[in-house]
Amino acid sequence: MKLDNSIAAVITGGASGLGEATARMLAAQGVKVAILDMAAERGAEVAKEIGAVFCEADVTDEASVDAALSRARAANGAERILVNCAGIAPGKRTVSKKRDTGELVAHDLATFRRAVEVNLIGTFQMIAKSAAAMAGLAPVTEDGGRGVVVCTASVAAQDGQIGQAAYAASKAGVVGLTLPVARDLASFGIRVVTILPGLFHTPMFESVPEDFRKSLAASVPFPSRLGRPDEYAQLVRAIVENDMLNGESIRLDGALRMQPK
Repeated sequence: MKLDNSIAAVITGGASGLGEATARMLAAQGVKVAILDMAAERGAEVAKEIGAVFCEADVTDEASVDAALSRARAANGAERILVNCAGIAPGKRTVSKKRDTGELVAHDLATFRRAVEVNLIGTFQMIAKSAAAMAGLAPVTEDGGRGVVVCTASVAAQDGQIGQAAYAASKAGVVGLTLPVARDLASFGIRVVTILPGLFHTPMFESVPEDFRKSLAASVPFPSRLGRPDEYAQLVRAIVENDMLNGESIRLDGALRMQPK
């Protein structure tokens, strides 16, 4: 699919990190971008900078998603590109010990459930609603392509660390839905691809001590550094522009394989 001003895109989690970099990349190609995020102030700021529309949205709430998509489509038309970057990364062991009493405590279900709701159910809800709109559009490629969906999982989906049970399970679910959803949507000319980022320098790392950040960067075989959000955005562009990429999950990690902790 060619990127130009005839194409509309929706980016969840587009107010920061990987989503923001993707929104900026697409806008630079002339694409009409809608940023969906819960961070209203930052989202509106980014949207203003790049000439996009901001729509406050909670991907776990159907009414919120419907309202956001309605606003995005009123401004830009129906999206042909959906990039799912909204997500959370809770850290908690399946069984932990209280420091003060030594009491053994089970992982609470609320944290686990929230990770699944945001990372997996939220991703699927966005896919289903966007794909329904894409399916009604006219094809724009010689192969009959109507749209492209890019999801964000994590290398934790394949080698989750200690304390990542909820996060890894939710992201593994995103990987698991990639092929069947691509097959579901094939007859409509809609492609689905998932990216599994490794260690990327996103706002989450701003609170990490410099020494620890350097040790994480050194653990990446090559290049031995944290990934840049624009490198994620570059892969999104390659996926959108290459019509044979479909139903696949791609690691973007500098050959990193996460250790248990």
